[in-house]
Amino acid sequence: MRGSAALSGELNREAEMAMDTGYFADDSMIRRVMRKRAVGLTYGLRALVIGAVNPLLYVGTAESTEHRDTPYTRLALTGKLFEAVFFGDKAEADRALEFTGKKHKKVVGVLPEDAGEKHPAGSPYSAYDPHLSFMTMAFTFESSEVMYDLLVRRLTDGEREDLYQDYVRWGELFGMPREAAPPDYPAFRKYFDGYIESDELYLTDEARKVGNYLSGYTVPYPQRPPAQQVSSAYYLLVQGSLPERIRRMYGIDWKRRDELVYRSVSHAVRTTHQVPSVLLPRPVKTALNGPSAPVYKLITKQEQELAREGKRSMPGIDPRKWAERNSA
Repeated sequence: MRGSAALSGELNREAEMAMDTGYFADDSMIRRVMRKRAVGLTYGLRALVIGAVNPLLYVGTAESTEHRDTPYTRLALTGKLFEAVFFGDKAEADRALEFTGKKHKKVVGVLPEDAGEKHPAGSPYSAYDPHLSFMTMAFTFESSEVMYDLLVRRLTDGEREDLYQDYVRWGELFGMPREAAPPDYPAFRKYFDGYIESDELYLTDEARKVGNYLSGYTVPYPQRPPAQQVSSAYYLLVQGSLPERIRRMYGIDWKRRDELVYRSVSHAVRTTHQVPSVLLPRPVKTALNGPSAPVYKLITKQEQELAREGKRSMPGIDPRKWAERNSA
């Protein structure tokens, strides 16, 4: 009897582990969208570029990070932490959330100088400010939505609402109060579009330089073919997906040729996603789907190689924080 009870208990534990999909079901919209590598490898850069127009978010991050000199390593780490919550079981997700929570406790301070009329020096920021937590979620969700529409297929209204609600839940896991976010997607879209056209937006000089690196508009080191053509097409997808006002704020000179290449590349990627899975060669199928963590490792390795050569990944960006840069 005791043996049977022990066996039954073991089977129950195994069943619970098998059912532990983490905080999101395997068929949830957030997993369906984020397992597409075309989204996973582009949404983060786009979200950072657009998010930098919020000076409280940009300065709060820049003044608190341990990676001012290794920004792509930080980007890769953030991507891996996000994917742990998107795709991991509960234990894995909780470890990522705990790690992030410890980092977020240090993100508190005030703007050291004016950042436009709406953000004077002394304006406070905190990673746990409800509105700033929502804005972080907003930039992340909206970039995922836009890149999926652009590179995979257009979401239905129902899918878009489900994806938004998944991201609200995701934001809550990172500490955002539920009431900080609009109740549904239409309310979110109305708010977000209004925000992008508002006078709240402001780019600090450093944010503009960093954003131009992240978007690929500024290329620090020349590349050889075919890497140059691949990276150029990749960055055009990020630049072309930005709202026109954001491109203007960064000084991105978007030419007709850029628009044509952007449309051509995005159409090709989207068309590939429409091919039935059974007809795709295994390498293509593997490249299209799955977590992007392996690519994040490659990004970190490339930055480390630059450092060994005595090169900065973003030349001209001072690795010191504001107080050190402006001290007597």
